[in-house]
Amino acid sequence: MSDASAPFLPKSRVAAVQAAPVFLDAAATVDKACALIAEAAGNGAKLVAFPEVFVAAYPYWNWLMTPIEGAEWHERLYRASILVEGPEVAALCDAARDHGCTVVIGINERDPVSVGTLYNTNLIIGADGRLLGRHRKLVPTWAEKLTWAGGDGSSIRVYDTPVGPLGTLACGENTNTLARFALLSQGELVHVANYIALPVAPASYNMAEAIRIRATAHSFEGKVFTIVACSTVSKEIIVAMSADRPQNHDLLSRPNSAWSGIIDPHGHLIGEPLIDVEGIVYADIDLGECIRPKLMHDIIGGYNRFDIFNLTIDRTPRASALFVDELPPATDEEEP
Repeated sequence: MSDASAPFLPKSRVAAVQAAPVFLDAAATVDKACALIAEAAGNGAKLVAFPEVFVAAYPYWNWLMTPIEGAEWHERLYRASILVEGPEVAALCDAARDHGCTVVIGINERDPVSVGTLYNTNLIIGADGRLLGRHRKLVPTWAEKLTWAGGDGSSIRVYDTPVGPLGTLACGENTNTLARFALLSQGELVHVANYIALPVAPASYNMAEAIRIRATAHSFEGKVFTIVACSTVSKEIIVAMSADRPQNHDLLSRPNSAWSGIIDPHGHLIGEPLIDVEGIVYADIDLGECIRPKLMHDIIGGYNRFDIFNLTIDRTPRASALFVDELPPATDEEEP
């Protein structure tokens, strides 16, 4: 049998990082990320996925304080945020190139124009060190609306990488059926879903189980591999958020708040996940395994009714203003 299709459906080792940032220190967190890229690549990984807003903090204060009390923390987060064109991203791109890895990593992105505006952004970096794209979280979840502006549809894209067609969504976006379908409809076979540990969720909410359910659903529905990378809550974060608020210590130490792992196209977990602790999860994936499950359910092909259902995705970039500096040239009809 011919193996001509092998480059189209590659086999790769992938890695999901579960770790905490160096709280509100972008440079130190980027150094940590570069070291983790080197470690994962040293173990054969060709894709390294990092948590949501890994550089360099999640705004836990939104859940623990009033907006007025949290304003000082928001300013600290803004000052620790980064520009996509800045040196921190350049260092991440260099690490990806030096180690031949595709990298997906979450950052707090500073708007290049509007002072104070932040985005929850996933960067997609190619194995050659090029920035392939950035995805701004479409709708910040619940208390997160105090921190981040929403993205637009321009980043609902799938990227060609050595590990296969890759898409990414951040945290709660992985519950957005239409966003996930939009990626699948572009041929996504490798999905990176990144999260933060959420010990501050309601008492009835098991964050680790919720993450696993979402990842399993996407893999099973789309017949794709899902790589989940989640942050952890470090002692540094607990101390910072518990100063003068001792009741926050136990809340932020709540177990089953972080889950990282890799799901195959049947919805099965590959290997063992990480729950709450720092580490790296590895798996060897074969995109050829995405073929046979489509015999049962191919929701972007034969298991759909496109004569009944139609989805339109507006990928027009949004801007706060449109400036017209020159009038268009007059046509013959407009001349006297």
